[in-house]
Amino acid sequence: MNIGGTSRQAALDTLKNMAGSAVPITLEEYRARIRRAQDRMQSLGIAALYLNAGSNLTYFSGMKWHPSERMVGAILPAQGELAYIAPAFEEGTIRNFMVVPGDVHCWDEHEDPAARLRQALDTLGVSGGTLGIDDSTPLFLVDKIRAATDGYQLQSAASVTSTCRMHKSDAELALIQCAMDMTMAVHVATASILHEGITTAEVEEFIQLAHRKVGASGSYFCIVLFGTATSYPHGVNYVQTLKRGDTVLIDTGCKVHNYISDITRTYVWGEPSERQRFVWNAEKAAQAAAFEAARLGIPCEEVDKAARRSLETNGFGPGYKLPGLPHRTGHGIGLDIHEGPYLVGGETTPLAPGMCFSNEPMICVPDEFGVRLEDHFYMTPAGPKWFTQPATSIDQPFG
Repeated sequence: MNIGGTSRQAALDTLKNMAGSAVPITLEEYRARIRRAQDRMQSLGIAALYLNAGSNLTYFSGMKWHPSERMVGAILPAQGELAYIAPAFEEGTIRNFMVVPGDVHCWDEHEDPAARLRQALDTLGVSGGTLGIDDSTPLFLVDKIRAATDGYQLQSAASVTSTCRMHKSDAELALIQCAMDMTMAVHVATASILHEGITTAEVEEFIQLAHRKVGASGSYFCIVLFGTATSYPHGVNYVQTLKRGDTVLIDTGCKVHNYISDITRTYVWGEPSERQRFVWNAEKAAQAAAFEAARLGIPCEEVDKAARRSLETNGFGPGYKLPGLPHRTGHGIGLDIHEGPYLVGGETTPLAPGMCFSNEPMICVPDEFGVRLEDHFYMTPAGPKWFTQPATSIDQPFG
């Protein structure tokens, strides 16, 4: 793999649409998700869920709706059919966006939407009991719902929503795999266009175009860092210009049918110094240690501990101390780029088939540089499996 030496257009010409064969989640799968949620609700004694506009609404109904100050969401009773709640003037659009059919309970602009929610619960045969509230629901809406639902006990819906979402189906894994493959192709093309004097803004622009070329709507996010800026995990507020000897860190991803990719590569423009090579190798060893520790049934936190033990053997840390790893080892991924469970101390959820995680035990060396190698894996009945192959070496950063 070459770093540099290719024109922008020639690099774009190597890319092709990779999303054409991606299969969206089917109506049958959405219905199966609802059944699983209802089974869990019944076992936990939860009478109904309110799913606010956002990823939980998308997960259970297929409807993609951007949250705003207006209440738009769905009500999922422990028994019966899913129903929607929305402003009256949006009813036609809601019906056009529906994947899982259901009644739409409408409220006019002068009305209290939470009062309409209470009426909808009555219509669905839910009168009192525990009402689970989507964790993404804004506080002002939660307050309105609380005021309108006397006789109900409100609690977080996470015991249902997060539990269902953390175990990905084969269809979900296939969409994540497609998105990851697309972003990896973009990474390779991006590395090939680097040259002395290129700016981080120019690289970001190329990555946006490259993601479109492989079939995405563009980059879902993009972080490009050079030199000392790489020691800041999520970047800086100024444009950098590439010079020889700079560490290069690129973290980006895209969406395929709402499912997200997220890959980071770090390498050097020019010949790496012994210091850069040592830190890069320590990062690779920590990533490998985390992957090796990921075994079915162990608590998520053990993966984080394994990465930190590896880093400490190379003189980093301990704990979150710098130089070292200032954040968790990994996060779940799916419809949200960061979703539970997490590979972090205190997370006791046992690893189980279908769980997906980033593996990114970044090393930050203040005022020098940082190294983050980020690939994702998912748990199978036989153990962890990579979505993308880890980097081979600092000289060959694409596996």
